[in-house]
Amino acid sequence: MIRTKKSLGQNFLIDDKILEKIVDITEIANKTILEIGPGSGNLTSYILKKNPKKIYVVEKDDILANNLNKNFKNQLIIINEDILKIDEKSISKESLIVFGNLPYNISTEILSKWIINLQDTFWFDYLILMFQKEVADRIIAKFNTKSYGRLSILSNWKLNIKKICDIKPESFNPKPKVDSTLLFFSPKEKFFQIKNPRNLEKITRIFFNQRRKMLKKPFYQLFNDNNEILDKLNINLNLRPQNLDFDKYYQLASEYENLRS
Repeated sequence: MIRTKKSLGQNFLIDDKILEKIVDITEIANKTILEIGPGSGNLTSYILKKNPKKIYVVEKDDILANNLNKNFKNQLIIINEDILKIDEKSISKESLIVFGNLPYNISTEILSKWIINLQDTFWFDYLILMFQKEVADRIIAKFNTKSYGRLSILSNWKLNIKKICDIKPESFNPKPKVDSTLLFFSPKEKFFQIKNPRNLEKITRIFFNQRRKMLKKPFYQLFNDNNEILDKLNINLNLRPQNLDFDKYYQLASEYENLRS
């Protein structure tokens, strides 16, 4: 019997209907697959039934990695490391379809790292990822809503995002205390050009640091009293951070870079 580790945020998906739904989201026959946190290998088994070309799995837990090696023999390429410490672009020369029941405690960190490291060419075809529902709501949030913030802006910059379904705690072992949500990410063909994604991260961090306050303080912190930018972007400083749409933040990041070039 496999014992889960709370410190690693392990909740294994055991619902056959959900597992089948996940592997049916997109065609994976003869494709190269990356699975993050395969755990007990439940989803891995369903992926294998679809006849992929190759499967890489990243599993940090030594015991689980050994079990996967025993149970799946030579069917997997097992990477027994921390996903946050891996250069995701170095895993495969081929474009990947990524599956992941991401550990709740580091899910936003994983997604943010991948987005910040993205180049103009993508290392994946699709991301099919599961998050705590509250986190997923923040990822897909639109501006002028309560959940809209840094994660929404960063996630929607280069990616199209589609909600597949919510998943109840009963579909997992052990049962988490919250609902989960499955999201489907695909690369955008066109997106706003920002030279360094960390500038977008900085802009959104400063603006949303006090999300209930008006835009005046964070704007002047970043741009001093540069009213030309205000006029150019048509920004009202009496608004609050959630009142600016995605493009405004991408434009602000670009203007921030221009001032420092």
